[in-house]
Amino acid sequence: MAKETENTDYVAYPVFKGLQKPLEFMGIQGRYIYWAAGAAGGAIFGFILGYCIAGFIVGLIILTVALSAGIGMIMIKQKKGLHSKKNDNGIFVYAFSKRI
Repeated sequence: MAKETENTDYVAYPVFKGLQKPLEFMGIQGRYIYWAAGAAGGAIFGFILGYCIAGFIVGLIILTVALSAGIGMIMIKQKKGLHSKKNDNGIFVYAFSKRI
Protein backbone atom coordinates (compact mmCIF):
# COMPACT_ATOMS: atom_id res chain seq x y z
CA MET A 1 0.00 0.00 0.00
CA ALA A 2 1.12 3.46 -0.83
CA LYS A 3 1.58 5.75 2.11
CA GLU A 4 -0.54 8.89 1.78
CA THR A 5 1.03 12.05 3.12
CA GLU A 6 -1.13 14.93 4.20
CA ASN A 7 0.26 18.40 3.92
CA THR A 8 -0.96 20.37 6.94
CA ASP A 9 1.22 23.40 6.33
CA TYR A 10 -1.32 26.15 5.78
CA VAL A 11 -0.49 29.69 4.81
CA ALA A 12 -0.97 32.04 7.74
CA TYR A 13 -2.64 35.38 7.14
CA PRO A 14 -2.66 38.27 9.62
CA VAL A 15 -6.11 38.90 11.08
CA PHE A 16 -7.30 42.42 11.78
CA LYS A 17 -8.63 42.38 15.34
CA GLY A 18 -10.34 45.78 15.31
CA LEU A 19 -13.42 44.83 13.30
CA GLN A 20 -15.81 45.28 16.22
CA LYS A 21 -14.60 48.80 17.02
CA PRO A 22 -16.16 51.92 15.48
CA LEU A 23 -14.27 53.77 12.79
CA GLU A 24 -12.16 56.55 14.33
CA PHE A 25 -10.31 59.46 12.77
CA MET A 26 -8.49 62.05 14.88
CA GLY A 27 -10.67 61.34 17.91
CA ILE A 28 -13.94 61.57 15.97
CA GLN A 29 -15.86 58.30 15.85
CA GLY A 30 -18.31 56.68 13.48
CA ARG A 31 -21.00 58.82 11.92
CA TYR A 32 -19.51 62.00 13.35
CA ILE A 33 -16.72 61.76 10.77
CA TYR A 34 -19.35 62.55 8.14
CA TRP A 35 -20.67 65.37 10.31
CA ALA A 36 -17.15 66.82 10.53
CA ALA A 37 -16.71 66.58 6.77
CA GLY A 38 -20.06 68.32 6.27
CA ALA A 39 -19.16 71.05 8.76
CA ALA A 40 -15.80 71.65 7.06
CA GLY A 41 -17.38 71.67 3.60
CA GLY A 42 -20.16 74.01 4.72
CA ALA A 43 -17.63 76.33 6.35
CA ILE A 44 -15.53 76.49 3.19
CA PHE A 45 -18.61 77.09 1.05
CA GLY A 46 -19.75 79.80 3.48
CA PHE A 47 -16.31 81.43 3.33
CA ILE A 48 -16.36 81.49 -0.47
CA LEU A 49 -19.88 82.88 -0.56
CA GLY A 50 -19.16 85.50 2.12
CA TYR A 51 -15.91 86.50 0.43
CA CYS A 52 -17.63 86.96 -2.94
CA ILE A 53 -20.52 88.96 -1.50
CA ALA A 54 -19.01 91.07 1.29
CA GLY A 55 -15.25 90.63 1.45
CA PHE A 56 -12.50 88.71 3.21
CA ILE A 57 -13.30 89.62 6.81
CA VAL A 58 -16.97 88.60 6.51
CA GLY A 59 -15.95 85.33 4.83
CA LEU A 60 -13.46 84.67 7.62
CA ILE A 61 -16.10 85.34 10.28
CA ILE A 62 -18.52 82.96 8.55
CA LEU A 63 -15.78 80.33 8.34
CA THR A 64 -14.91 80.52 12.05
CA VAL A 65 -18.55 80.56 13.20
CA ALA A 66 -19.46 77.57 11.01
CA LEU A 67 -16.42 75.55 12.10
CA SER A 68 -16.94 76.40 15.78
CA ALA A 69 -20.62 75.46 15.63
CA GLY A 70 -19.85 72.20 13.82
CA ILE A 71 -17.08 71.19 16.21
CA GLY A 72 -19.16 72.12 19.25
CA MET A 73 -22.15 70.14 18.03
CA ILE A 74 -19.98 67.10 17.26
CA MET A 75 -18.35 67.18 20.69
CA ILE A 76 -21.69 67.49 22.49
CA LYS A 77 -23.31 64.70 20.45
CA GLN A 78 -20.26 62.42 20.63
CA LYS A 79 -20.20 62.66 24.41
CA LYS A 80 -23.61 60.92 24.46
CA GLY A 81 -22.27 58.07 22.33
CA LEU A 82 -22.56 56.83 18.78
CA HIS A 83 -26.15 55.75 19.21
CA SER A 84 -27.90 58.80 20.63
CA LYS A 85 -30.85 57.86 22.74
CA LYS A 86 -33.69 60.02 23.97
CA ASN A 87 -33.35 60.60 27.70
CA ASP A 88 -36.68 61.46 29.31
CA ASN A 89 -36.35 63.47 32.50
CA GLY A 90 -39.22 63.76 34.94
CA ILE A 91 -41.79 61.76 36.80
CA PHE A 92 -44.20 59.66 34.78
CA VAL A 93 -47.46 58.33 36.20
CA TYR A 94 -49.04 55.38 34.47
CA ALA A 95 -52.76 55.19 35.28
CA PHE A 96 -53.31 51.70 33.91
CA SER A 97 -50.59 49.19 33.28
CA LYS A 98 -53.01 46.30 32.57
CA ARG A 99 -56.75 46.31 32.17
CA ILE A 100 -58.68 43.43 33.66
